[in-house]
Amino acid sequence: MDGNTSGEDGNDIDWSTEDELEIESFTLSSSSSLTVPGREAIVGSGEASSSQGPSNSKVVDHFVGMGFSGKMVAKAIEEHGEENTDSILETLLTYSALESSPQEQQQVDCDDQFSSDSKASFLDDFSDIDSYSDNEDILNPTSEKNKKLLSLVNMGYTVEEASIAIERCGLDSTVVELTDFICAAQMARAEDAHLPLEEKPRLNHAYKKRKLLEYELLKKKKLMRLGNKTIDEDDEAVHLPNPMVGFGIPSEPCLKTHRNLPEAALGPPYFYYENVALTPKGVWSTISRFLYDVQPEFVDSKYFCAAARKRGYVHNLPIENRFPLIPLPPHTIHEAFPLIRKWWPSWDTRTKLNCVLTSIASAKSTERIRKALEDYDSEPPLRVQKYVLDECRKWNLVWVGRNKVAPLEPDEVEMLLGFPKNHTRGISRTDRYKSLGNSFQIDTVAYHLSVLKDMFPNGINLLSLFSGIGGAEIALHRLGIRLKNVVSVEISAVNRNVVRSWWEQTNQRGNLYDLDDVQQLNGDRLEHYMTSFGGFDLVVGGSPCNNLTGSNRLHRDGLEGKESSLFYHYYRILDLVRSIKT
Repeated sequence: MDGNTSGEDGNDIDWSTEDELEIESFTLSSSSSLTVPGREAIVGSGEASSSQGPSNSKVVDHFVGMGFSGKMVAKAIEEHGEENTDSILETLLTYSALESSPQEQQQVDCDDQFSSDSKASFLDDFSDIDSYSDNEDILNPTSEKNKKLLSLVNMGYTVEEASIAIERCGLDSTVVELTDFICAAQMARAEDAHLPLEEKPRLNHAYKKRKLLEYELLKKKKLMRLGNKTIDEDDEAVHLPNPMVGFGIPSEPCLKTHRNLPEAALGPPYFYYENVALTPKGVWSTISRFLYDVQPEFVDSKYFCAAARKRGYVHNLPIENRFPLIPLPPHTIHEAFPLIRKWWPSWDTRTKLNCVLTSIASAKSTERIRKALEDYDSEPPLRVQKYVLDECRKWNLVWVGRNKVAPLEPDEVEMLLGFPKNHTRGISRTDRYKSLGNSFQIDTVAYHLSVLKDMFPNGINLLSLFSGIGGAEIALHRLGIRLKNVVSVEISAVNRNVVRSWWEQTNQRGNLYDLDDVQQLNGDRLEHYMTSFGGFDLVVGGSPCNNLTGSNRLHRDGLEGKESSLFYHYYRILDLVRSIKT
């Protein structure tokens, strides 16, 4: 949710009020909505050639580039001949699906490399895939989805790109629309740096890519049945609840007291992942699938404080015996800011603020509102009221005088989000808004983490990924849970300094290790930390939401976006932590 700075004119920034309005379904049926300005989408720009009789080396290179080993490709070509590419592809898919021996998996050729746009490089074993006994039926491209998948692959696109395009655009989309989507996504990430290939020692990039392919092709045969009915992908979609109260809130704590977690998700170590609730279609299903099939808990922080903040949380924490932070924070605007009540007009019926953003309204915007109201001694006409209220909701403006509105001050935002007073003081005003806008709401997170207090009476070892300004650390501290060892990973030096300052000011007696990049946190370094103090009890993180939010109209690319694809590093690191024995 990285926004523009406060000095820019509000009219030049197109922010959506996503925490008040329903976001449209993320359906990209043509390249016009995603095409990078000044560039044209190139349809079907793969390596495949339309000329007949490609050389054997070109055919081999083509299929090796899709993620199959050279040995496997050579065998398939020997069976079908180099001209019959469709049959070669089907045979390769069959070989991949049937390749299940752990000993064989460890020997996969480490030299197979793939393009950096594959976000599947962090996939691990898919333990929830059922028996392969029905593979031949699955791999036979009789379904509409598989026909389109094969068409796109034959055009030179990878299986991952084709699968994502079909999932996002819908099965009824034409091949041209699907290629538009893929090309637009390729251009959006054209400047991405190569993601590191850090995995557990026994796995490599080629193996994980084939496992994703295998998973995508087999998931529709996953044995999730109601009687004799196999649940299809639409049945597995994640739906946002209304009201968004998760498994319970302090005022209604007993909505749900127990849930059954998949065996692979059971802690310890415990994990807690957060991101915006309103995302492009399929994002939360993907997040849940990577995080051991744990279903998200969607919560709006307006049930904890005076500001809305719709978020999803995937975690394996117990949900019974939660308790809120005391004292309870203000729950309405007037409770939070009692001095502004005298200026609040009767026609402004807001009781809650909108989601805190990373930027604020400009002075020009507030001046336009003052001028729109100054001609009316009494209540303004409805059209003026609507204009003013729309601006107030968009920018979280409050009344500070007669016909005068203003954005929240940084210390007021700190209070709304549950941070200590002056927590971000000492950094620039712009950085304060940006850091706070990207942070946790402390009271909400602390309510979920409160179950750890009795579980870890002697303190906790925390791995905090994408730490920001220390929301998780502060929540645990306010709960009275001692922080024994904290490894905090945060790219922003400004934010790292804020966390370090808070650590010193609160006289923490544990150890704080701060790192600057999740992409550089590898297995050796994790093992070093875990060996030195006995492992992590909790892994917390909220990867960037830049490509997920409705406010990003140019690059709302979901988990394929440049920043939001860092989610896969959260999964990679979590999986390493759960695999390393201490």
